[in-house]
Amino acid sequence: MTEVNFDEITSYQRYKLMASLIVPRPIALVTTISASGVVNAAPFSMFNMIGEDPPILMISINRVADGKLKDTAANILDNGEFVVHMSDEPLAQKMHACGEAFPSNVSELDAVGLTPVASHTVAPPRIKESPIAFECVLHEKLETASRYVFIGRIKWLAARDGLIDTEAWRVNLREYRPIARFGASFYTRTEDRFALADRAGTAPAQQTAIDQI
Repeated sequence: MTEVNFDEITSYQRYKLMASLIVPRPIALVTTISASGVVNAAPFSMFNMIGEDPPILMISINRVADGKLKDTAANILDNGEFVVHMSDEPLAQKMHACGEAFPSNVSELDAVGLTPVASHTVAPPRIKESPIAFECVLHEKLETASRYVFIGRIKWLAARDGLIDTEAWRVNLREYRPIARFGASFYTRTEDRFALADRAGTAPAQQTAIDQI
């Protein structure tokens, strides 16, 4: 076994190990809006759901090299609103491009060619090309020396037509193919799926675990 004492390595070394081993991670493409009305969009893979009651999710945003806040963090602290989008393969390249260092007065949506549409409950817009959008308000925050961790409370969900059955409350997984972050600059698809039988040996009926949840 390779043994590593995290107290004896640098934060960058810890980041390299954790970010390449705790994978795959879902990607949040987050839109926020500045006080001057500029729409910011940025991807973050330190992201996940936390719970459903209340419906909350988490985004962890690091500070930049000089200790300043990224636009997304500054905007959330300013007005407490943001929209989290899931990315699929058709959106992947433009999602990745939103991670470039654009000036604060430049909207990434304009720069990479994504389409803003009005949200239902918050000021930041949703992205038309995304299959899923969660409109969020700031529920709680945690500040460390290196980053802010924002806990968002989901107020509204918008999904591409055909993805959600709102009578059975099921997701059509055959049509939902989000991508995820792997180590370094690698991403992974989510199309290679399999179902496991329970301990009694019972397989999921009619491929329910594959097709829908």
